[in-house]
Formats: sequence, C-alpha cells, structure tokens
Amino acid sequence: MVKKDKPILLKGMRIYTENETIENGYIKIRNQKITEIGNLKDLMNEGDFEIIKVSSDFHAVPGFLDVHIHGAAGADTMDATKEALDTMAAALPKEGTTSFLATTITQEAEFIERAVENAGQYILEQPEQGQAEVIGIHLEGPFINPDKAGAQPVQHIIEPNLAQFQEWQRLANGMIKLVTLAPEMPGALEMIRYLKENGIVASIGHTDATFEQVNMAVDAGASHVTHLFNQMRVLHHREPGVVGAVLLHDELKAELIVDGIHVHPAMVKLAYQQKQRDGLILITDAMRAKCLKNGHYDLGGQDVKVEDGKAVLADGTLAGSILRLGDGLKNIMAYTGCSLRDAIEMAAANPAKQLKIYDRKGSITKDKDADIVILDEQMNVVMTICRGAIAFSKEEM
Repeated sequence: MVKKDKPILLKGMRIYTENETIENGYIKIRNQKITEIGNLKDLMNEGDFEIIKVSSDFHAVPGFLDVHIHGAAGADTMDATKEALDTMAAALPKEGTTSFLATTITQEAEFIERAVENAGQYILEQPEQGQAEVIGIHLEGPFINPDKAGAQPVQHIIEPNLAQFQEWQRLANGMIKLVTLAPEMPGALEMIRYLKENGIVASIGHTDATFEQVNMAVDAGASHVTHLFNQMRVLHHREPGVVGAVLLHDELKAELIVDGIHVHPAMVKLAYQQKQRDGLILITDAMRAKCLKNGHYDLGGQDVKVEDGKAVLADGTLAGSILRLGDGLKNIMAYTGCSLRDAIEMAAANPAKQLKIYDRKGSITKDKDADIVILDEQMNVVMTICRGAIAFSKEEM
C-alpha cells in the first residue's frame, strides 16, 4: 500500500476528464490534489512518484458523491458517534464513493441533535485523506408528510419549524447542506425560502404535494428531489402530482435509487429520457446493513429485515437500501443504455454541482481534490483514491 504522504503517478488507463477522454493516460497526484493529466507520450518526469501501472482497458473516473446515505457496515449517522462515521468513511471507498452527506432520519429532537452535532464536529476533525470525506449533513425529516412517511418513524414527524432547524444548524456548525421536507406542510414554503437564501439545498421528499404545490416550492427555491418516485404523490393524467412536476421542471435535480427494487428499470429509463443526465443524481439511501449479511438491523429505532438485497420493515415497507453506489452506476448504464460518461455525471459531477463544491470535487481536473476511482472492463471498482491516498485496492491492476 502506498504511503499516504507519497506522491502517486497513475499510468496506462483511459481517463475521463471533465471535457475529454484520454487513452493511455497518466495522472499525477501530490499533496491531495491532481497536479497533472495527460497522454503517456507526453509524460516527462516521473520524479519521486510512487508509480501505479494500470491496464489500458481500465477507466479512471472521478470519485462518486453520495448525497443520501444513512449508514453502512453496521454503522449509522444516527449512532451519533465518531466511530460510526469512521466506519462509514472507511467502508464506502470499496464501492467508489469518495464523499458523502451523513444522512439523518426522523427521530426525537434530542436524537437528531446528537447526530448533527456529532457529524458537524466530525467534519471539522476528520482525517485529511485515505477515506471517504464527510462533506456535510443531509437532514431527511422530520419536516415531512406523515402520509408519505415510508420508513421514517411517523410518531416523530413534525411540521416545518424554522427555529428548530436553526438550532440544529447551530449545533451542526453550519454543516447541514441539504434538507428533505414536504412542501405542502404548514411553514414549508417559508423554510424553503430560508434555505435558499442561506445556500442550503431544499429537497422535495416524503410528500403528498399536488402539482401546483410543487410549482410553488420551486418558485420558493426548491432545487432537489429526494429519491424520485419513492414516497411521493404519483403521476396521474388529471393530477400530475410530484412525479409529473419533477419530470417537467429542469430546476429540480432528482435523486434516484437504481437498485432494481426501489424503482422499476423501465421507470429509471423514463426518468432518464425525461431528465437526461444533467437532471439526475445517483444515490444509495443505504442503511447500516450495507456490506453485511442477511439479518435484522435497526433503522431509526425500527427493526429492519434484510434478505436477498432487500431491506423492509415488518409491514413490508422498503427501509432504505443496501445498494452500493458503484452498482447503481452499472445498473443505470444497463437500464438506460447511457454511456459511462453519462453515468459519471449522475454519480459525481451533478451532486458536486448541486452542493456547490464542483470547484474541488466531481471531475478529474487539475488542482481539484485527487478523488479518483479505477474501474475494470466490467465497471467494477478496483481502486479508490480519496484525496490523494489509496483507500481501497483489489490489487488487480
């Protein structure tokens, strides 16, 4: 394994940069940043770099950003411990994820307080490299519609409360970057305006809003949609609902769980045809059972049964996923026929742009963070570099 402070030279693979594809390319990495990209014929100085030779059939793509993930490898954001976030940050590079939003769930206020305070502090103190970076917090609930709770504990749902949110944001050191709320609830439009004014992404989710109510939310500043199709008013020819509004509004970037369970492959294809690659963001919405075997696990104080790739509550309600983001990338290519470059936009560039961190994340570009994933011919993750250090390697280069 390459030392964390050692400059790295990747050479030989196909590179997907922001604007071009380079065959037989090389990437120089120093001090956590990408310092040079080019074709091997133009490589001049190998200097003090640790050289990693990569197959010419492999692909170098930007690290994936998961803006909606609750847990992995037995840990959950709501555990409210440093150890839990360490566990997630160490596990996620295996699937190509180099950055993520630690995502909460509807719970008693004191549990949310502990989770956001812990995550906010963790973000300030986390290791500089060698694991996935927590880039903020996604507050999913409790400002949602109880009729569309899904796996969110309905007894803890409350109406949008600006004072409550401001207190949580204070505890989180300002690290709440995305908030899921139902725009039809009392006080929601006021909160959306506040979020917009303060540079926080307002996301429409767990909602029974009408088409017109979604239009009002967009006018107020909503720009994001939480897990499109799941727990929202469906498309109907006389009431387009949330889904109809999302498919028509270019202002809305829509999350999509592409595991073949949450959304039928044909609906994934429909969403892609309508929203195109610039309008979708691949997520996992994964819970703590990801990376673990079948069994029973906790989600927001509820028992979740995980069996054969599916996580459900006792009544059969889907309870997040155990999807790996790298598999989501492969799936959307299979379901829609989109190219790898299209899939990269949805897994890396779009979330970075949505969170306004595209200046340092989301593409392989000189001077950006060295968050790089190497994929083999079958699009399997074989190496992940997080901010200039190898966080995962299959040793099959």
